Amino acid sequence: MNTDKYDIAIIGGGPGGIGTAIEAAVHGIENIIIIDKADNHSSTIRKFYKDNKRVDKDWKGQTIHIEGNIPFMDGTKESTLDFFDQLLDEEKIDTAFNTEVESIVRNEEEDCFLITTATQSFKAKGVVIAIGKMGKPNMPNYKIPPSLKEFVNFNLDKCSLGEKILVVGGGNSAAEYAYQLADEGNNVTLVYRKNEFSRLNVENEVILKQYNGQEKLRLRMNTDIKSLENEHGKVKVNFDDGYHTIYDRVIYAIGGTTPVDFLKKCGIELDETGSPIYDEHYRTNVHCMYVAGDIAFNTGGSIAAALNHGYHIVNSFLRRSGKIYAYTDKVAEFLQKNPTFK
Repeated sequence: MNTDKYDIAIIGGGPGGIGTAIEAAVHGIENIIIIDKADNHSSTIRKFYKDNKRVDKDWKGQTIHIEGNIPFMDGTKESTLDFFDQLLDEEKIDTAFNTEVESIVRNEEEDCFLITTATQSFKAKGVVIAIGKMGKPNMPNYKIPPSLKEFVNFNLDKCSLGEKILVVGGGNSAAEYAYQLADEGNNVTLVYRKNEFSRLNVENEVILKQYNGQEKLRLRMNTDIKSLENEHGKVKVNFDDGYHTIYDRVIYAIGGTTPVDFLKKCGIELDETGSPIYDEHYRTNVHCMYVAGDIAFNTGGSIAAALNHGYHIVNSFLRRSGKIYAYTDKVAEFLQKNPTFK
């Protein structure tokens, strides 16, 4: 990373994220970063498109007019990925792949966001969430019996009061789940495979140790799970130390937060279907926080339409942020280097 403070931080490296980054660069915004938990940009295209799959600008009969500065055209999976590589390389967009964002908190006093990952934190004046709808929580490497599906969670949905609950994980989400459930009167154990926490923020670590000392919840460290079994409608958890315990419910918080959970954690208002609420500029209720790409489509959407999201977001951001960027010089330089761009 070139800095720890950015003008725009983009969470997600798909077409919506790339479109926002390139439009921001063309408009003279210099400190831009794309963060993605995958090992490269456009992970959906890489994983789910067959080799040589045709990629059309006008998707499913929709005629898409490119509104911004990215001349996306018909091609193949391979040519599309090459095109995005060229865009990112040309503008030297800062990227952080294999990096999962744990939290985004707005600091009103500094008029910026604090973005925290497992390894570092940095600030950004504006945030664009461009994660896909296909995101799924990480799964354990052992099988979860289908008969236990009702009693195994990856968030706090469907939890009842007065349950005996095992929370699995060592990150901030696991800690917050554990002490929130304990406050609600549940019998909670937090199990973590390492002998100490390494990814918790200071506040969460203090609360966990305090609750453990007060016996409001139990910490079971340096312990891993070997398997789950159904024992008379409850979850039997077999640990690697040779012991087992029966729980009403097991909650996994081992990464890969689902889009809905992540949006809620960011403070974004959702509609009754769990989709983010945004205006015609893809602005959410959180000041200078936007959504783009798949997460901003009520149904399916095209690559070209996602690129257009970036154009509208950047123009809105420039108006909202009140910061003046060297638009004219930057555009001239960009067009000189890229004569095929309009």
